[in-house]
Amino acid sequence: MRSGGRRPFDAFRRAPGSASRESDGWKRETFVLPRDAARIKAREILDRFPRAAYLTEVEFWRELEDGRIEFTMRRLPTSD
Repeated sequence: MRSGGRRPFDAFRRAPGSASRESDGWKRETFVLPRDAARIKAREILDRFPRAAYLTEVEFWRELEDGRIEFTMRRLPTSD
């Protein structure tokens, strides 16, 4: 999932501390890890909080100049 179709406002909504992020009810965690460690961490979170119960997803990711991956995981704080 690259950022090809995103608009400038999308980046504002993802900015730390933005009002829309604080009040939208989603739990977010951002990580910066080497590629292999990023895959392992994302898989751990997806296994721990399955999409069916928590709507867990990788909300945003990008490769940094040094090859590390920055990504944000998003999920509902509790399941029904």
